[in-house]
Amino acid sequence: MFLSNVLFKKAKSKMIMVLMESVVSGHKFIAIRERLADKMELLRFDPYIRCESLYKERKKIRSIKSS
Repeated sequence: MFLSNVLFKKAKSKMIMVLMESVVSGHKFIAIRERLADKMELLRFDPYIRCESLYKERKKIRSIKSS
């Protein structure tokens, strides 16, 4: 093993995949946001109640490689 492999840190990706959940019905979908941005909140069509609903970010799922 080379010493350089130990000394270099792995670079973090700039984007992450997050789970969004409806406040009203619990419907979920996946969205992508920047790592340094605030937690997401958005209005989006909810198929369970058939009208717009507020979605809030619940948890981080994984990192995404940026090319």
